[in-house]
Amino acid sequence: MKKSGYLSVLAILFMLGGCAAIMPAPVNVGDSAADVIAKRGEPTHRIKDIGGGEIFEYGAGAWGQKAYLARIDTAGRVMSFEQVLTNEKFASIKVDEATKDSVLRTIGYPIETSYLPLRDLEVWTYPYKESNVWNSMMHVHFDHSGVVRQMMNGPDPRFDPDLRFPFARGLR
Repeated sequence: MKKSGYLSVLAILFMLGGCAAIMPAPVNVGDSAADVIAKRGEPTHRIKDIGGGEIFEYGAGAWGQKAYLARIDTAGRVMSFEQVLTNEKFASIKVDEATKDSVLRTIGYPIETSYLPLRDLEVWTYPYKESNVWNSMMHVHFDHSGVVRQMMNGPDPRFDPDLRFPFARGLR
C-alpha cells in the first residue's frame, strides 16, 4: 500500500475513534456497575439510593443540558439508565414534598447553587433542553429545612446573544 493509502486508513481510524468518544457504548439493564464504569468512565457523582443501592450520575458539565443516572441495585446490577434533565422528571418533583435528597436521586446534582436572602431560599440550577427545543434552566428552590418550595424555569441566558456580550449593546 502506498504512503497515501496508509494515511487514509489512519485518518478513517482516527475519525472512528473520535465517534466512539462522542457516542459511548450503551448502558443496558442488567449490566454490572463495573460494565457501566468501563463504558462511561468514573461517574461525576455517586448518590446513595433508597434501599442500599447506588446511583451513578454522568453529568455533561456546566454547559451540558443532559445528565444520565444509572441506578445500581444492591447486587451491583443496572436497574435503569436514563437522561434525567427532562420536562417529565422536573414535573415529578413535588413542591412542598420533595427534599434535597429526593431531588438528587431524581435529577442529580445542580451545575450551580445560589441563595436568595430576602426569601431565605437556596436555589439549585439545572440547564436543559425544554421540550427538546429551547435552551432553558430549571431553578429548584429549597427552604432552610431542605424542602422544595418552588420551581421556576426560564430561558438560559448563556445562549442569549444580547446577554453574552453586554459591552456590545450600545454598538447597535
